Amino acid sequence: MKKKVLVVDDFENTRWIVQQILQKEEELEVLSAANGKEALQHFESTHIDLLVTDLNMPEMDGIELVKAVRAKDRYKFIPIIMLTTERNPEKKQKALDIKVTTWIQKPFEQGQFRKIIRKALRLK
Repeated sequence: MKKKVLVVDDFENTRWIVQQILQKEEELEVLSAANGKEALQHFESTHIDLLVTDLNMPEMDGIELVKAVRAKDRYKFIPIIMLTTERNPEKKQKALDIKVTTWIQKPFEQGQFRKIIRKALRLK
């Protein structure tokens, strides 16, 4: 059974790029959402194995999304990757304080990104 990865970013191009990278991994099924509110609908309708989210988004930002996901018993321990252009160390610390698994700055190196995804999902 494939692992489901939800990619959340308000910038359509970023969602597309991340999807293209992750679809190279045969074990993954990639879903996407344009903001936190849209992302939460996925958590209600299917089981998500990994969340990759931007920080700065309209409607519901990455911090609010992570808090909402972590509040669900089923997702208390889901791996969450914050993929963002944000460079503010205080915002990074805030994300880590709410148990974001890791923080990746855009732009990122594709090979390293795929390794992080595989490790987060415990894939060989």
